[in-house]
Amino acid sequence: MACTYTRRVRMTAGACVFSALIATCVLQLPASAKQGNLRLITDGNWEDILTGEWMIEFFAPWCPACQQLQPVWNEFAEWGEDLGVNIAKVDVTEQPGLSGRFIITALPTIYHCKDGVFRRYQGARSKDDFLSFIDEKKWQSIEPVSSWFGPSSFLMKAMSGLFKLSMFIRNCHNYLTEQLGVPVWGSYGIFALATLISGLVLGLVLVFIADFAFPSRRFAPNYHHRKLPAGQARLLQQLEDEQEADGEEEDDDEEYSGKTEEWQRADGADVLRRRGVGVPEEDT
Repeated sequence: MACTYTRRVRMTAGACVFSALIATCVLQLPASAKQGNLRLITDGNWEDILTGEWMIEFFAPWCPACQQLQPVWNEFAEWGEDLGVNIAKVDVTEQPGLSGRFIITALPTIYHCKDGVFRRYQGARSKDDFLSFIDEKKWQSIEPVSSWFGPSSFLMKAMSGLFKLSMFIRNCHNYLTEQLGVPVWGSYGIFALATLISGLVLGLVLVFIADFAFPSRRFAPNYHHRKLPAGQARLLQQLEDEQEADGEEEDDDEEYSGKTEEWQRADGADVLRRRGVGVPEEDT
C-alpha cells in the first residue's frame, strides 16, 4: 500500500508540473503574437510608413515618460489589426537619422500618417484616447505637416544627414577618449583642427567652381564703359585716345634716341643744337 500511495503522489506531482508548463506556454503564445503587431521602424524601412495608415511613437529607452507609455502603447498595438492601422515605434538612440528627419525635440513624440501625410498627435496618451483618435478619425481635424518639413523633403533629408553626422562625431569622440585614452581637450582639439581644414578645403572648392561657372565680368572688354554713363564713357574714351597719341609720339622720339648727337656752333654765337645723324642741316 505504501508503494502504491507513493507512486500515486509522484504521478499527481508530475501531472501538476506538466499542466503548469502547458498553461505557461498557452499564456505566452498570444502575448508573443500580439507583440508582433508592434513594428520597429529604422532608416532602412521607414519609407513603408508612406503607404497606409500608421501611428508611430518616437522614444528613448532612458526616457521615464517613454517607459510609462510603453505598456499603453503595447496594448494599443493589439488593436491595430482590428482598426486597420499599423502601430510602430522608433528608438531615436539607434536611429538618429529618423530623429532629424521628423524633427524630434521632445520624448515621447507620436505621429499619425495617412498615405504619406503626417500629423503630430498632441492628445491624451491612454489606450482609449488612441482608439478613439483612430476610430472616430479625429486626426482629420489636425493640420498636416507642411510639405517643406515632410520627412521626404530635401530639407529634412539634409537634417537627417546632420543628425547622422553628429552621432558619428559623438561615436568618434567616445572612441578617442575611451578606447585610445586621448584626453577630452585633445579630442576637442582634433575636431577643431579637422573642422578648420575641411572648411578651408570646401571654401577653395566653392571658389573654383564659382569662378569656372560664373567668370568675373571685370576682365571682360569694355566692362567699365558699360558701367559708366554715356557722357563719362565718351570722356574716358577721349582720354584713352590722347594717351594712345602720346604713346605714338614717344615711339617716334625713341626712333631718334639711338642716333648720335653733335654739337654745332652757328652764326658766330655759341648755340648748341641737337640734331640726329642723317638729318640734313638747314642753310643759314
